[in-house]
Amino acid sequence: MKKNRLGSSELFVSEIGLGCMSLGTDESNAIALIHEALDRGVNFLDTADLYDAGTNEEIVGKALEGRRDQVILATKVGNRRILGQDGWSWDPSKAYILSAAKDSLRRLGTDYIDLYQLHGGTIEDPIDDTIEAFEQLKKEGVIREYGISSIRPNVIREYVSRSSISSVMNQYSIVDRRGEEAVFPLLQEHRISVIARGPLASGVLAANREPAKGVLDYELDELHDLRRKLQELETSERCLTQLAIRYSLAHPAVAVAIPGASSREQLLQNLAAADIPELSTAEVELIRSFSKANQYTVHR
Repeated sequence: MKKNRLGSSELFVSEIGLGCMSLGTDESNAIALIHEALDRGVNFLDTADLYDAGTNEEIVGKALEGRRDQVILATKVGNRRILGQDGWSWDPSKAYILSAAKDSLRRLGTDYIDLYQLHGGTIEDPIDDTIEAFEQLKKEGVIREYGISSIRPNVIREYVSRSSISSVMNQYSIVDRRGEEAVFPLLQEHRISVIARGPLASGVLAANREPAKGVLDYELDELHDLRRKLQELETSERCLTQLAIRYSLAHPAVAVAIPGASSREQLLQNLAAADIPELSTAEVELIRSFSKANQYTVHR
């Protein structure tokens, strides 16, 4: 599978990775899916301490026993569980990040994290404090690179100007093109890669699945109309799923797309996008003519 450099780092990631959030808590099924992905050329796995209250990291760690050196492993931090309270609270403080990194290492069964990402963020955060934590972890060899997972342009701009992030994980698909206008040109200028999450928009753009409700700027009937137009671009070599993934990969700012999968069928359908030709400029423009050039209206 084709590999791309992540930002200006020494990390080279498969153009299609595996978003592990969708794997579920059935350990044997999840591990089998991870192993299949690795066997088929995937080397980028993305998890988070938030997913299934840490269980996802534990499963990923077990799947990587004996194969850690084959993987660029990414996880996230910032959502804190407080004993005796329901849910999570947001904590981007230096002290918490340093502590949470140790917990993630333990659950993942490794002594380093390739890409450590802030799992959210607001403009009111102690950003310099957060950056100090990541820089310290990098200096200590606990992490190799760091990035943020955010869809807020105002937050992204602060990290671009004040830190040495290698990547920004951003929601990006045919139905969510907000990054094209507000974020991607800035990241390209600074040699920071986009990790495209949600290229299938929670299944809305997956083959053999009909959406049951609208998303973002699309009502349900608009989604059905968009799918009909996109299906006209299907060929014997590519279905809607692969078309959608290749669209996310077509933007030069994107280094890797991370569709999720909860079954082998979904995984194989996603990974087949690596085996088809890249979209031509004309095809990309045609898809853009079918869809909406959405823009951020808040946190700009």
